[in-house]
Amino acid sequence: MPATHDPRPIGVFDSGIGGLTAVRELFRQLPHEEVVYFGDTARLPYGNKSKETVTRFSVEIASFLVRQNVKCIVVACNTASSHALEALRLRWELPVIGVIEPAARAAVALSPHGMIGVVGTLATVGSGAYLEEIHKLAPAASVLSRACPLFVPLVEEGWLDHRVTHLVAEEYLAELRAANLESLILGCTHYPLLAPLLHELMGPGVHLVDSGAEAARATAQLLAERGQLAAAGGPRGPQHHFFLSDEPRRRSFGRVAQSFLGRPLPHVTVVDQTDLPWFERAHAIPPHTGGIPE
Repeated sequence: MPATHDPRPIGVFDSGIGGLTAVRELFRQLPHEEVVYFGDTARLPYGNKSKETVTRFSVEIASFLVRQNVKCIVVACNTASSHALEALRLRWELPVIGVIEPAARAAVALSPHGMIGVVGTLATVGSGAYLEEIHKLAPAASVLSRACPLFVPLVEEGWLDHRVTHLVAEEYLAELRAANLESLILGCTHYPLLAPLLHELMGPGVHLVDSGAEAARATAQLLAERGQLAAAGGPRGPQHHFFLSDEPRRRSFGRVAQSFLGRPLPHVTVVDQTDLPWFERAHAIPPHTGGIPE
């Protein structure tokens, strides 16, 4: 018989802070759950790296999270989900939830005629992972993909309403806008911050599918089915822990992180990687040390 409650935290990782959009949705759907988040800010972006490199980074971070005694891992990174998910699932018995499968299911459900678009990083689009997953569910679906590598730096610069971002989006979406799509998968956790602009350009007839939010929904459903939801906590509420692999020096980092998370980002622990393997020293790292620039 499955346990009725499991107080262990949910582990989440991304190549940087984009995965905070998935954490935001976890907070909304699972308010009693504790989250341990790892953003690999020292080695981002993942979108232009090889499958072997992304898989190695993902295994290292997952090892760190496992040592934090998490009950499941959410890979809140489309590139890592497309390249490393199978390796993570083979290595550990605990559930590993990616962003691609849940987003593909949502897009298929929202597209009765199978007209689906995908935007993402070069690695995510080049992997064909969304195309493969969608065709498992709907073999006759028509899938049009477009890599949008400039979206991530524009979002991290905070240029959500900038005219440059608008011009870049128009260029990237030109073919997609002419394709009579029913849904568009936002295949990068940075892209939800551009949702108002993408909705304006694509029009009201196109459903935007947030891959991070869909992964959060899949996590909530999985934990409920396994009897692993956390019980309501005490007056302090759940205690979350945030880790980064480097301390960002950009003055705008605090503001941008807050826009991802939907609330001020608490103090984070910056993990010292000078003595590899760093992920094996997780037990010695106290939570909530250090800080981030505002």
